[in-house]
Amino acid sequence: MTTEIATETEAEAGPGPKTFLILHGFQNHRPPGHWQHWLAGRLRERGHEVRYPQLPSPDAPVLAEWLDALEEHGRRPADSEFVVLAHSLSVLLWLRAGDRRPDADRVLLVAPPSPPVTASIPEIAAFADGLDLTGAGLAARLVYGDGDPYCPDGADLHYGRPLGLDLDHVPGGEHLNPATGYGDWPSVLEWCEDPSVRVRGR
Repeated sequence: MTTEIATETEAEAGPGPKTFLILHGFQNHRPPGHWQHWLAGRLRERGHEVRYPQLPSPDAPVLAEWLDALEEHGRRPADSEFVVLAHSLSVLLWLRAGDRRPDADRVLLVAPPSPPVTASIPEIAAFADGLDLTGAGLAARLVYGDGDPYCPDGADLHYGRPLGLDLDHVPGGEHLNPATGYGDWPSVLEWCEDPSVRVRGR
């Protein structure tokens, strides 16, 4: 199921240099084999500014420290479109940020773990505490694969429908990480430069 949301920002997004903030997930040390690492390199080659920070203590993340890092690296640029891409646990970081959430023109939320799975992992359980999924109108695109072991019921069920998100479903994508073949991901690169692109699998 795909929900089309044509926002004014998407309609007016231009071809010039943009600023991207790429946020990784749990136990991620920004390995070269991950699509986020690949994407950061391709975007820089095309003249864009890329912020791809190592978030604190990725093997035992502290929500307050990740929120501080989000504020630090999420400063809106003065003269370019600002685009955020979050994978896995950083999707919950984005949802938990509330008033501390940076002012982004576009947001891509990729393969979040479900609240029950997150709560079952002691190192990251705090990210699920107090997670409010009753609100609507969060401007973001959710990309998810079926068969994701970290979100077995489907991210559309847990996040997409409750939050009214624009949805891109990737058949067989699972957790959309290197283990399922996502070391490079040309479709995400296309979306970064053209928000009308629907994100597809590799």
